[in-house]
Amino acid sequence: MTRDSRGRTRDRVLQFVRSFIAEKGYSPSVSDIVAGCGLSSPNLAQYHLNVLEREGVLRRTPGVFRSIRIVHRANREVPLLGVIAAGAPIPVPESDNWATEAEEMLDLSRDLVGDGENLFALRVRGRSMIDACVMDGDIVVMEAVRSATDGDMVAVWLRDEHEVTLKRIYRESSRVRLQPANRQMEPLYVDPENVTVQGRVVAVIRKFARSRHGDD
Repeated sequence: MTRDSRGRTRDRVLQFVRSFIAEKGYSPSVSDIVAGCGLSSPNLAQYHLNVLEREGVLRRTPGVFRSIRIVHRANREVPLLGVIAAGAPIPVPESDNWATEAEEMLDLSRDLVGDGENLFALRVRGRSMIDACVMDGDIVVMEAVRSATDGDMVAVWLRDEHEVTLKRIYRESSRVRLQPANRQMEPLYVDPENVTVQGRVVAVIRKFARSRHGDD
């Protein structure tokens, strides 16, 4: 397992713990985490919990069942850089970013967006990802990355077309499939050389507090 894949698994464990506590009102057991995250063993769950505890993200009381608690930390500011299409790809001004200056800065909880580096946010235009609970007008928070695992929801730059789109990515034998999460829409099939991953979705925001310089 690579460092990136371990990090993604750990993010999944943390998100599961947050969601479980929010829904149930108490923390999950190790067996809950194994089942909920599709892990191969309790030892693997314990490994990721230990790392998260060392990082100060959560706390546990030794010897106490269901004692996981999330450590709430200061918010962080994430720049909103523009629009991304969840539908037909749309052109953007530059091939490697959306804007040189943020439209506004979003004040977001670390419990929501995590501690990833190089975070940025984009406003979604379109309905191709609605089955993944990403609606037209939502904000997606992304970590700037150049690679992704099959199934990740990513911002993809199509070099030849100078267009960008939000889709799940899958690598097939001689092509890349950009899969919408909308049963009424067909996937895009593109040459691997024409695809550049620019970011991976780490959070989706439907209602958010605007900065004081934003619109009412």
